[in-house]
Amino acid sequence: MKKIDFLMAGVGGQGTILASDILVEVGLQMGYDAKKSEVHGMSQRGGTVESHVRWGEKVYSPVVEKGQADYLIGFEMLEAARWTSYLNSTSAVIVNRFRIPPPAVNLGQKAYPSEQELEDYINTRAGQLQWVEGTAIAKDLGNPAMAGVVLLGALFARVGGTESAWLNVIEQLVPQKFVELNKQAFKKGQEL
Repeated sequence: MKKIDFLMAGVGGQGTILASDILVEVGLQMGYDAKKSEVHGMSQRGGTVESHVRWGEKVYSPVVEKGQADYLIGFEMLEAARWTSYLNSTSAVIVNRFRIPPPAVNLGQKAYPSEQELEDYINTRAGQLQWVEGTAIAKDLGNPAMAGVVLLGALFARVGGTESAWLNVIEQLVPQKFVELNKQAFKKGQEL
């Protein structure tokens, strides 16, 4: 049973924590020991949220070491680029094509990098990069907050397990009135 390290990076309110909770439970259902650690940096004010999730035969620490992430899931474009020190030449990066300008950009003190600049930067540090229209897909389904579940659908195509295991965990962790929409979001992510 190989070790798999995930790092999720986003902005408060994007569903990063829910997505990491789902990822931990899926790992447990797949027979892994699974642990997570999360940091909410002013998350209620649009600050950075990072979550480390680790699957393995036996996981002793929930924190992914720099240069060791197998997967970086970026809920926001610039946040994905900020965490590239955790990547290596075999890492896969899945990025939601969505911008939330940080305060320095809103105040005119800095410029938000272009998508091409971000792509070039990430590509120098990772083995694979996949852009996902997660927020747009979730918005089309009726709730932009489901972007994280779209990203998990894209991740499922890479890490495997059974679709039913992923959908069962979504059913357990998502509020009942949003379960069917989240299942649709997951399937849209799979199709990518």
